[in-house]
Amino acid sequence: MRYWLAKSEPSKYSWPDFLRDGSTYWDGVRNYQARNNLKEMKRGDRVLFYHSVDGKEVVGIAKVTKEAYQDPTTDDDRWVVVDLEPFKTLKRPVALDEIKAQRKLADIALLRQSRLSVVPLTEAEFKTIVDLGSKAA
Repeated sequence: MRYWLAKSEPSKYSWPDFLRDGSTYWDGVRNYQARNNLKEMKRGDRVLFYHSVDGKEVVGIAKVTKEAYQDPTTDDDRWVVVDLEPFKTLKRPVALDEIKAQRKLADIALLRQSRLSVVPLTEAEFKTIVDLGSKAA
C-alpha cells in the first residue's frame, strides 16, 4: 500500500461534500507531475484529503477504489482521474502550521512541492499526520 495527499479547495469540493457523495473521481489535475502521481495510485492506497486555500488542513482519509483512467471532464487524453471514497474523518483537522512544526515532517512533499495538488507520502509521514489528527483538540 502507498500513501498520498490530495488537495481540494473546500469552496469547490470539501470533505463534507465528499462524505455526502460517498465517492468521487478526482478530476481537474492539469500538472504533469501530479498526473503522474495519480497514475501511480493503486486500488486500496490511502489518500489524505487536504483543504487548500481556505483552512489549509488535513481533514480526512480516502481510499483509492479505481485506478487511473481518462478524465471524463476533458477530451485531452493526457489527463486522468482515480476514483476515491471516504475512509475516515480525522478526529480533528491537522493544520499546515502544525505539519510545518513537526521535525518528522520536514521533508514532506506538501512543503517541498507546495504547488502540486497530488503528492506522495511515506508511510511514516502518513502515520504522523493521522496520529496528530487522532488526538483530541
